[in-house]
Amino acid sequence: MASASPLPVRFTAFALCGGGLLAALALFAWRSEPWSAALVLVCLFLVAIGVRDVRQTRHAILRNYPVIGHLRFLLEFIRPEMRQYFIESDTEAAPFSRAQRSIVYQRAKGDPDNRPFGTQLDVGRQGYEWINHSVQPTVLASSDFRITIGAGRAQPYEASIFNISAMSYGSLSSHAILALNQGAKMGRFAHDTGEGSISSFHRVHGGDLIWEIGSGYFGCRDEQGLFSEERFVRNARDPQVKMVEIKLSQGAKPGHGGILPAAKVTPAISLARGVPIGVDCISPSSHSAFSTPIELLHFVEKLRTLSGGKPTGFKLCIGHPWEWFAIVKAMLDTGITPDFIVVDGAEGGTGAAPVEFSDHVGAPLQEGLLLVHNTLVGTNLRKHIRIGCAGKVITAFDIARMMALGADWCNAARGFMMALGCIQAQTCHTGFCPTGVTTQDPVRERALVVPDKAQRVFNFHRSTLHALKDLVQAAGLKHPGDITAHHIVRRLTDTEVRLLANLIMQMKPGALLQPDLSEQHNVFQLYWPQARADQFAPA
Repeated sequence: MASASPLPVRFTAFALCGGGLLAALALFAWRSEPWSAALVLVCLFLVAIGVRDVRQTRHAILRNYPVIGHLRFLLEFIRPEMRQYFIESDTEAAPFSRAQRSIVYQRAKGDPDNRPFGTQLDVGRQGYEWINHSVQPTVLASSDFRITIGAGRAQPYEASIFNISAMSYGSLSSHAILALNQGAKMGRFAHDTGEGSISSFHRVHGGDLIWEIGSGYFGCRDEQGLFSEERFVRNARDPQVKMVEIKLSQGAKPGHGGILPAAKVTPAISLARGVPIGVDCISPSSHSAFSTPIELLHFVEKLRTLSGGKPTGFKLCIGHPWEWFAIVKAMLDTGITPDFIVVDGAEGGTGAAPVEFSDHVGAPLQEGLLLVHNTLVGTNLRKHIRIGCAGKVITAFDIARMMALGADWCNAARGFMMALGCIQAQTCHTGFCPTGVTTQDPVRERALVVPDKAQRVFNFHRSTLHALKDLVQAAGLKHPGDITAHHIVRRLTDTEVRLLANLIMQMKPGALLQPDLSEQHNVFQLYWPQARADQFAPA
C-alpha cells in the first residue's frame, strides 16, 4: 500500500503557490510597486484556487492534484478547436476512445449526450455496424428492463439487464466500492463483488450483491484455504446477496492465478477474505473443490442448496472448446444446470495482468458468447440457463449487440469505473491512481467523494438504459431481449453489407443431440465428440 507522506508530490504545485505567495508578500513589503502588488494578487488567486480544489467534491483529479489538475480540463476545453495537434483521435481506442469515455462522463454527470453535428464514425469503413429501424416504432413506458434469473428456485432474482461487473475490494478503493454499491442501490441493479469477497464497504448501503467465489474461496475458506460450508452459509444467506457466482476464469488473465502481496493485506481485506494480515494472499490458478465437469456441477448444486435456493452459476472466459463441451455434457448426464453463466471476454479486465495474457490468451467476447449460446441451444438447455456477458460494454448499442449474439444481460467494469471518474491513466496496479478509484492510499482515495460519485454511477446506468430504450423503440421492439442477429447489419466492403445473422453461426435447437454433426461448424464436428463429462481433457 502506498504510504501517505506529510506532503505528497501531487501537492507540489499547490505548495509552490503558497511559497510564492509568501515570497511575493515579502517582496511587496520591501518594494511597494504596482508590479509586486500584482504578483501578490496572482499568487493569492492561485492559492485560493488550490484551497477550493481541495475542498470541492465534484472532481477527484482536483482534490488529488490542486491547481495543476486544471491543466487537464484546460486541454479538454481547447481540444475541439485544436484537434489536429493531438495524437489521439476521438475514435482511437486504447483501450477506450475519447468518444467512448466522453459519453460515459456525460451520462454520469447528467449532461446531455446529444451530438449536434452528426456521427463521428466512418459509416463506410469495414466493420461498421448499425441496428435497423422500423417504420412502426414502439412506445415503451419504462427503460427499467429486467429478467428473471433462477425462475423456479426458492429465491429467484429479478435482475437489471445492465450491472456492475466483478471488481474486488483491494483492487478498488473503499470509496470506490462504497460509491458503486450506493449507486447500485439507488438504481436497483446488481454489484458483483469480484473474487475478493464481501467487504464491510459492500454492506454499508445495502445494494444488491452477486457474490463471486474464486479459487481462493475468499469469504468461505478455512485456515488451509479450502472451501468451508459454515463460512459460505454465513455470507450466502445474507439477504443482500442475490446470486452466487463461481469464477472459473476471467477475461483479464484466464488460466492464471494471482497474489496480493503481504504488504497490501490490510485489516479490512483480511476480514473480507478470511486471510491473515501481513501474509501473501494467494489465488490458485484452479479450484480445489472440484476437478471434473461433473464435480463442478455438483458444487453448483451444493452452493445453491446451502444458499437457500439462490440463483447459482459460474463465470468463465472460453479457452479449450472441449472443456466447455465437457461441462455441457456433464449437465446432460447429471441433469444439473446452473441458473446462469457469465461469459467474460479476453478484451476485459480491470486489474494488472501479464502482457501476454492481456493480448494473447482467451477468446474475445463475441466468439466466447456465440460458442456458449449455440452449444446450449444445440443441447436444448438454453431455456433453462440465463447468459450474462462482460467485455468492453459501454454504450446502449454495445448492450444491443450482445443481446443479438445471445446474451440475456450485460455487465460492465471499466464503464462504471469511468462513471466514478477514472481517466484511463492505466496506473491501477501501482497504487497511484490519480482519481482515487484503484488505490489503497487513504489520502488518495479521499479525493473520491462517495455521495457525488454514487449519483454518477446511478446516472450512467439510468441514461444508458434510457438510450437502449430509444434503440429498442426505433427497432419496433418491446424489450432488448427481442433483439436478434437479424436486427444488426455489418459492413464488409465499400459495396457490401450483411445482416449479422448471415455472418455468425446459429445452431438449431437440439442439433448437438443428433448423431450426424456434418452440417455443424468445425468446432463442434472436431471437439464435441471428444468431450467427456467425467474429465476436462479430451478423450
